[in-house]
This record gives sequence, structure tokens and C-alpha cells, in this order.
Amino acid sequence: MPIRLRRREFVVGSTLTALAGSALAQSGQPIRIGFSMAQTGGLGPNGKSALLAQKIWEEDVNAKGGLLGRPVRLVYYDDQSNPSTVPGIYTKLLDVDKVDLIVGGYGTAMLAPAMPVVMQKGKVFIGLLGLAVNSEFNYPKYFVMMGSGPDPKTAFTKGFFEIAMAQTPKPTVAIVAADQEFSKNASDGARDNAKKYGVRVVYDRSYPPTTTDFAPIVRAIQATNPDLVVVCSYPPDSVGIVRAVNEIGFKPKLIGGAMVGPQNASMKTALGPLLNGWINYDLWLPVPKMMFPGVEDLMKKYQARAAAEGVDPLGHYMAPHAYSQMQLLQQAVEATKSLDDNKIADYIRSHTFKTVLGEFKYGKGGEWAESRVLQVQFQNVKGNGIEQFKDPGTQVVVNPSDYESGKVIYPYERAK
Repeated sequence: MPIRLRRREFVVGSTLTALAGSALAQSGQPIRIGFSMAQTGGLGPNGKSALLAQKIWEEDVNAKGGLLGRPVRLVYYDDQSNPSTVPGIYTKLLDVDKVDLIVGGYGTAMLAPAMPVVMQKGKVFIGLLGLAVNSEFNYPKYFVMMGSGPDPKTAFTKGFFEIAMAQTPKPTVAIVAADQEFSKNASDGARDNAKKYGVRVVYDRSYPPTTTDFAPIVRAIQATNPDLVVVCSYPPDSVGIVRAVNEIGFKPKLIGGAMVGPQNASMKTALGPLLNGWINYDLWLPVPKMMFPGVEDLMKKYQARAAAEGVDPLGHYMAPHAYSQMQLLQQAVEATKSLDDNKIADYIRSHTFKTVLGEFKYGKGGEWAESRVLQVQFQNVKGNGIEQFKDPGTQVVVNPSDYESGKVIYPYERAK
């Protein structure tokens, strides 16, 4: 009994000492970082996945003494995947909550409406997976956490066209896109790539975001008999298009390109074998060439908590980028020893960063100096189980060669 008592006293004493040390390391008011994040609506599954990774970053930083010796606190609101809510959220964060720093939420359509507020306030703004958001604003304090590179609009389909040109001489292409910011930017890039590679466009139309029946659209595309089909879509319509293509039995030589949604585990399991043969962009997968320092530890933490949080159990698409987004801000703040937006922006523009996404630096317009957009083909998907998607053999990186994990199955019909 005395031994137990002494051990308990030692544990309590050690705990109090550790807490006291942590309190000394983190003094003063928390550094508050504000942002909007889609937690409901069409972008909600990806947004909630990102939010878990950001919370893990917050915990990791605070466990190591905080930022500039102060604890960090995330302040966020659900933008409901609705662009009209975004300006009000950032106005509230800056004028009412008076947060110290802000970052961008998830998705092109959610970042663009924040820009006027951000620019008026002169804040650094690190967006999360936004495509060519700054192409019209040209705001010097905007940066994006996504490897779309110096020509962001073409980056999402460049690899798709490269694969096609290696297989089919003088192919034709159909381009279909949602009438939304991301999809319009990606389809603009697809047209540029088609022109660059001498590919004739036989179909080029957009559809309203409220579309639910995609069979007429797929039949109209099928009637033009294209070799390639580039789809630029958001999550709900990505599901509808994949299902319609399979139900109608449409079999172009290559199909996919710039679809948001198939990167998420819920969509992978919902569609299962219907995805076989589709080639689509992605940004990170646990293939050998992308296991950068720190990313494996992050994914273990994320996946251990995903079920309880009700988010994507894999987290491949959002978790590394969301965590890296916060690491970027952290490194800039620590290096400048400041919360001054001008100093932080100057530092980000002129330095190389090392995060769980590896090493990168920024170029023109707040885009990564070099592109790192993957084209991934679904292969050998059987049934709707989640475990198979942990196997790199079901999602094969087929472009670019620097990150390639396997070879393309061509044409699309062979992969079915």
C-alpha cells in the first residue's frame, strides 16, 4: 500500500510539473486562426475530413508549446457549401471575433467569394485546394495549398491528355463541366490542352449545378462518338455521371480528368467497380514515391480518429493538404516571429517549405512553382469494401512519371 501511494504521488507530481511547464511555455492570449469550412452540403464530406486534420495540427502544435509561446485556437464556421455564406463568415471572423490570422476554406467556389473581404482587410490568405482563384484578383498575399503549379487551369487535365496522346493518334474529345467556379476553370484548361495537343473538340457544354439526371447528357456526348471524355464536376454530379455512363454502356477510350468526389472514400465505396477504368486527378496517395517525412504519422493519427469523427476513413485527399496548409502558416509565423500579414506574405513568397507534402515553394499568383497533379486510374476494384482502397493497386498513379505507381489500362473498356 505505501508503494502504491508513493507511485501515485510521483505520477501526480510529474503531471503537475509537466502542466506547469506547458503553462510557462504557452503564456498570454491564444493565437486565433479563423476560417470557413464546408461541414454540410455537397462539399461537406471533404470539408469535414480537412477539419479533422487541422484539429490534429492544432493539438500537435499546442503539445509542443504553441506558436510564438502562445497556445493556438482554431475558430471556424460551416459555410454549408454555399458561396453566399462565405463573405459574411470572414467579415464576422475579422470584425467581430477579431481573429489574429485567417486561412481559406475548402474549394474554389468557397475561396473566390472570400477574396474581396480578405483584400480589403489586407490579410494573408492560404486557400485549401482552390483552382486558379487568384487569376483575376492578382492579390499578392494569396497562396494555395495545392500543387496545380504555374499554369493551374491546364494542370488538372494535362496528364490526361498526355496519356491519351501516347495511346491514340489524333483523338477527338468531349468536354462537359458543371457551371461552377472550379469546373469552369478546369474546362478552360481542358480546351487549352486540346488545342496544344491538336485534339479536335466534338462536344463542349456545361450543365447547371442543380442537375440530377445525367443520362440525357451522357447520351448526347455518346452521339458525338468521342475518343476522350473530360469531365469537370463537383461531388454530387460526379456520382451521377459515373452511374449514367455505366448504365448506358458508354465506352470511350479514356474518360475522367477533373472530377471532384472520387477521391473521397464515401464515393469510392458507393460506386465500387463502376469506377474501374476511370482516370481522374488526385493530389496525394500512399504510393511509395509520395511517403514524405511526417505524412505516415499524420495518416495514422487521422485514421485512428476518423470513425469517431464521422469523416472519410482514409483521408488521402484532404488530410495531408489541410495539415500542410497549417504547417505553412506555422513555419512563416515562426520564421518571422510575427503575426504581421505583410511579413508573413513576404516570407512565404521567398522561401521553400517542408511539410507532410514534401518540399515546395511558391511562384506567380500564389501557386506552387512546380505542378504536382496526379492522374490516377481505378483498377481491379471489386465490390464496395473500404479496405481495398488502402491497396495502391486499386488506385494506380499513371501520370506524372515522377510519382508513377503502375501502368495505364487502355482503352477504358479493358479495365471494366
